[in-house]
Amino acid sequence: MCEANAYIIENGEEKIILESVDTLEPFENGVKLTSIFGEQKFLDAYVHSLSLIEHKIFLKNK
Repeated sequence: MCEANAYIIENGEEKIILESVDTLEPFENGVKLTSIFGEQKFLDAYVHSLSLIEHKIFLKNK
């Protein structure tokens, strides 16, 4: 499986937001995450970085 887990970086720490992310859609006012189970979250955040080897998406609040 190739899905990733999404984390928000706050105060230098990683906090998990959503597991098994299948899609990430950027919008002008944030990002929409959808898991393989259909769970969706919209965050007022931007992609800070990705770790493809570790299957991690790092986001930061705007």
